Amino acid sequence: MAKKFLVLAVLFFVAVISVPLADADDTFSAGGSLRLRQEIWDNVVDAGTAPTTTPDRNFFRLRTSVWGKAALNKDNNIYLRLTNEAKYYTGPYYINAERNKFEEDELIIDNVYFDAKSIFGLPVDIKVGRQDFLGPDMYGEGFLILDGTPGDGSRSFYFNAARARFRFNQNNSVDFVYISDPMKDVYFPSMRTSIVGSGYTGHKKLLTGSDERGVVLYGRTKPIESISLEPYYIYKEEDTVGTNPLLKLHTVGARAVFEMSGWKLRGEFAHQFGEYNGGNDRTGNGGYVFVGRKYDKAILKPEFDLGFVYLSGDDTSTTNKHEGWDPLFSRAPFWNELMIYTYINETVKDGGPIPGYWTNLEMYMAKLKLNLTADTNVIFSYQYMRAAEKTSGLSASMFSNDGKDRGQLCLAMLNHKFTKSLDGFLQAEYFMPGDFYASNARNAAFIRWQLQYKI
Repeated sequence: MAKKFLVLAVLFFVAVISVPLADADDTFSAGGSLRLRQEIWDNVVDAGTAPTTTPDRNFFRLRTSVWGKAALNKDNNIYLRLTNEAKYYTGPYYINAERNKFEEDELIIDNVYFDAKSIFGLPVDIKVGRQDFLGPDMYGEGFLILDGTPGDGSRSFYFNAARARFRFNQNNSVDFVYISDPMKDVYFPSMRTSIVGSGYTGHKKLLTGSDERGVVLYGRTKPIESISLEPYYIYKEEDTVGTNPLLKLHTVGARAVFEMSGWKLRGEFAHQFGEYNGGNDRTGNGGYVFVGRKYDKAILKPEFDLGFVYLSGDDTSTTNKHEGWDPLFSRAPFWNELMIYTYINETVKDGGPIPGYWTNLEMYMAKLKLNLTADTNVIFSYQYMRAAEKTSGLSASMFSNDGKDRGQLCLAMLNHKFTKSLDGFLQAEYFMPGDFYASNARNAAFIRWQLQYKI
């Protein structure tokens, strides 16, 4: 019965967003979206070293969302969004041992929050509830705070959070944020799936590696027109993951952006320190620097970026100490999509069976964007990746535990906007593993296309 109900719910969502939604007045607005994707994974998870254990994937994803927003007055709003992302697998990978092709997924409360501006007439804005830190609410480039639910892919990005923003003036503000992200949703009900399989626990989606909590202080200042600075402090607790006990971790860092005459220089650096229950230390360093330029008057309006990313790795020769970088709340496809899955077998002891635990990385990256028309662009990227530290004790079937050359990745992406409501893209990535992996590691490919309709 639950399965049939969820299928009907998905079809109802499709029907709702297929017709225009008109606002009754200025106090209420509503809309929705329909996103169709196909993804093809070839040797992505294990670089082809265990094809029977982790078979390739070819599947379709249909995400449907509907939302409503009620304006209590000009400064106070309530927002609600419901989402489902059903999947259909064509093999050889299936969701469970019963070889189910259809995964109806859950019907979830994706966002629900109250936000208020200038409370009590003060220059303070608050936002309380389940919310995304994307778009205008993004913290920097999402290097440390981006996705509160990495376990469900891009179905949702929400954080269960309370945020207060103190605005000193137009160029200076400080955010105070409290975050509580459990391993599976315990705050709101969801229409549960009938399927038990990979990525589920008790019929509910596994959202992250452990129960996580955090406190964020994030400043923004613009001392002059061409420079922006964003200092921050983040405290995070991660409950037991595998054999690792509770971790209490502090992160102090800053992001800086300098822009002038079409050039843009941006960088970020953070230092981490803390400890596990039992006394073992956890430290790490991470950051990036990129320089880019836009040529708005040239043919195709080309844009380029050249950069370097560093994320510390664990020095296996030390005892009672872990020096590997912790990505905190940013286990997302930050620079590419393919590698977040290849990282799973490497980092499961620190982050659980969830993709995107970026760590132990030195990456050199070149990126070019060409604007073919006002509605069409193409992006090319080349990434050469190394490990900051050699590994020890990882599975010899996939890892050499001796080399540092992770390999090379090439990316191409074509984006097109068909209408105001309809857009799409075609994305292809190709990874050539180096001696960081076992000698029998094979090249991997990730292909994805998408159509998305919004109202």
